[in-house]
Amino acid sequence: MEPIANYFSSSLKEKMQRLSLDGKLLQEIRLRAYKPVIIYIDNEEFFLSVYGEITKDITSAMVTMPKDIADTLELMSEYSLYSYEEEIRNGYITIKGGHRVGVVGKAVIENNKIKTLKNISGLNIRISHQMVGCADKILMYILNGCSIYNTLIVSPPKCGKTTILRDVARQISDGRERFKGLNVSIVDERSEIAACFNGMSQNDVGTRTDVLDGCPKVCGMRILLRAMSPDVVIVDEIGGEEDAGAIRDILNAGIKVVCSLHAADLEDIKNKKYVADLINEKAFEKIVFLSNKRGIGTLDSVWDVKSGRWDTRGRISEVGGRR
Repeated sequence: MEPIANYFSSSLKEKMQRLSLDGKLLQEIRLRAYKPVIIYIDNEEFFLSVYGEITKDITSAMVTMPKDIADTLELMSEYSLYSYEEEIRNGYITIKGGHRVGVVGKAVIENNKIKTLKNISGLNIRISHQMVGCADKILMYILNGCSIYNTLIVSPPKCGKTTILRDVARQISDGRERFKGLNVSIVDERSEIAACFNGMSQNDVGTRTDVLDGCPKVCGMRILLRAMSPDVVIVDEIGGEEDAGAIRDILNAGIKVVCSLHAADLEDIKNKKYVADLINEKAFEKIVFLSNKRGIGTLDSVWDVKSGRWDTRGRISEVGGRR
């Protein structure tokens, strides 16, 4: 907890420094004005007590004061909120270590767009985890000789989609036994994959990887296509018509793509028109479904688009329910 605790206001820092937690299991810390401090550990909710312990008893929970939120945000922005104005406008900032902090408050609107947020009333500190090797099982399905299959990684929220995507990038970039590393370009619109801080990636995304941080997906994909000569482009959470158009541009240039999508199953994907169109066009060759059945990032099933069948190699056995 020590590096993370240093970002909090003095009253919170004192209590958090007393906590003895497994950093690998820590997921989120939520601060809401005049409400208890909530900590999520291994998908379980706890409160931070006034004694600096985690507890299930809300009556002993420490209450977050507005000053705690203001002081914490000052520390996280290195006493320069102005320099984080663009990120705050989008509802988050990224701090050293790659941790992403969601920010809510009063939106200031100018020309029908959010200019900034003021009167900040809540922070959600999402702890970044580099889980090296978590994509090992997935790689056996998406590697294709000396290249890869165009792949869509699908999961409901909080099932490890971005964590898996990050490790896919690292392994494709670094290479592995009998697979030479490829030039990978990441469009990291919300600084979640590489988790850049001051322009430097806080996560290991591979030796041959270039990151375009904080750039809208559509614009970013086309910039990378023109400028970086990638073998593979990786992007998180596609969905709209413009996203689909940019992906077509990449594929038409002979470049491979690995994307992710929030969805539950094939039926859910069919309701997302522009992604469904890409699948019908066979733009993607493999669709990887994740769940949290055996923990976050569980490889649930793999759909082979070309054959229209479930790929049942390896340890995938729970495909029947998705037919």
